[in-house]
Amino acid sequence: MARILLAEDDDSLRGFLTRSLERAGHQVVDCENGDDAIDALEHGPYDLLLTDIVMPGADGIEVARIAAQRQPGLRIMFITGFAAVALSAAQAAPQAKVLSKPVHLRDLVGEVEKMIAA
Repeated sequence: MARILLAEDDDSLRGFLTRSLERAGHQVVDCENGDDAIDALEHGPYDLLLTDIVMPGADGIEVARIAAQRQPGLRIMFITGFAAVALSAAQAAPQAKVLSKPVHLRDLVGEVEKMIAA
């Protein structure tokens, strides 16, 4: 299926997301912060960047900006618990999908499948 770079600073959520996406047949490289995700870009290419927005180090918008520069055409999906941050992300990367937390894992996997198929 797809190779996904996941950046999420919440350990339990990162674990749930990783397991759900792997069960759906995807390969997941998971990172606990934005800086690690930027480093992981060296091990691409990836089909999708799935990133939290508010994280220690580089935030998700910065990760997405750098990822898009290094891998044009990369699909990007943000997840956030902050409505104002979601608006900012949508403006910064209009081609990206923005999901608000809490998100049901089944819904997230479905959105990932739609983005990869597009």
